[in-house]
Amino acid sequence: MAKRVSIIDIGSNSIRMVIYEKTSRFAFHLLYEVKSKVRLSQDTYENNGNLQKIPMQRTFDALRDFLCISTSFKVRKTLCVATSALRNAPNKQDFIQKVRKQLDLNIKVITGEKEAYLGAVACANLLPPQHNALSIDIGGGSSELSLINNTTVNDTLSLELGTIRLKELYFDKNNIHDAINFIDKELEKITSVNASKLIGIGGTLRALSIGIMQRKKYPLNKVHAFEYTRMELLEYIALILQANTKELKELGIKKNRFDIIKPGALILQRLLLKHETIKRIITSGVGVREGVFLSDLLRNSKNTFPSNYSTSMRYILDSNVHNSNFSNNIAKVSKIIFHLLQNHLHIDTQYSRELSIASKLFPAGSNIHFYSQNRHSYYLVKSALEYGFTHTQIMLIATLTRYAKNKPTSKKHLKKYEDLLPDERTLHILNYILSLSIALLAHKPRNIDFEISFKEGDLSINSKENLFLSKEAVKKVHTLENLKVIF
Repeated sequence: MAKRVSIIDIGSNSIRMVIYEKTSRFAFHLLYEVKSKVRLSQDTYENNGNLQKIPMQRTFDALRDFLCISTSFKVRKTLCVATSALRNAPNKQDFIQKVRKQLDLNIKVITGEKEAYLGAVACANLLPPQHNALSIDIGGGSSELSLINNTTVNDTLSLELGTIRLKELYFDKNNIHDAINFIDKELEKITSVNASKLIGIGGTLRALSIGIMQRKKYPLNKVHAFEYTRMELLEYIALILQANTKELKELGIKKNRFDIIKPGALILQRLLLKHETIKRIITSGVGVREGVFLSDLLRNSKNTFPSNYSTSMRYILDSNVHNSNFSNNIAKVSKIIFHLLQNHLHIDTQYSRELSIASKLFPAGSNIHFYSQNRHSYYLVKSALEYGFTHTQIMLIATLTRYAKNKPTSKKHLKKYEDLLPDERTLHILNYILSLSIALLAHKPRNIDFEISFKEGDLSINSKENLFLSKEAVKKVHTLENLKVIF
């Protein structure tokens, strides 16, 4: 696979392009993203589904500029897919052939079921593991659904429910009653769903989630993997459906969504009222574009990453940790100390993984600036540890890298992120273990040249070496009550 790949997604409402760069076999990061609200399906629903001249020209112009951007990034491979707007248009070949001839770009029109699968594959690989989840991608012309259980995607379905479709057929005519009947009839095609979670893909759910984040004064500015309750969404949707333009702005909806947020919100409302088993909402920042990329990247791996593999973690290590031996040794030592002290300090086993990841990523910040390593490691983890982690995991890992080797976590930080962090005692213990591990490796040995044992409150460090720098560094680590480090 090429090192840099651009993915173009031609939707009914918007056309988007992402450029991904690989840093190793399965690790990648977003290099660039661009979006244009071309409204390709504008006025099609009252013209027998035919694409209209002006929207087609807008889309063509956007594609031409997208390809120019790709060239500037020296992209070697471009994949372009189109969904509902082109899929259902009788005159789609006119547009496809024009693009192929004048722009040398091949557009692949995918089925609704394929669209549902690609979005779900992205969620299955790039969200924290989900059991019994229903994904929904509300687009301009259609909505795609799939059942997700861990990395397995089943029962893909495409419904003729889209924000622009409903807007032009019903909302522009203030015919909400018929819109509800139309939605409910389409939703009858969903059978045998016993999902406990709803994964929202696409602009409608992201816009609603961002609004809810703002209302809650949510401390982490990250919409991907943002999770909340069914009732929070239903209550917010009720406000959206009754709001005028001014009130939509006050509710946190952006101006470019004023005319289509209500149709999308109504689809979600009717879905949740029909399926009461759904109790939690999970926001996905990924969708069809990422699904197309992953299907290419993982084509020889059944469209799944290797077990226990984290592409975001690997990207940070690839790009920012140059002494991988030191990084791995910190993780090994912290794991040993954690398990030695676990019973003595009554630490929950669940934190072992987060501590190990924080240990590996701690050195990342020094690649940006050595003297402010902790601050940069914290920022990198909080922003770039994107895929496969919950917000609580991200904040714990980031916090540990921020305060390692330093004084205990600040009260201000604890207050701001109290809903996303464990209790202060647990944080203090985990911080101590990481700080002690770093101190013991102050001389950066190629191989760990000491053994650690624990008995009756004494953590003994035994080595044939003098460990002069380690001893000096351990003296600077804040202590734990009823625990001594003995060399």
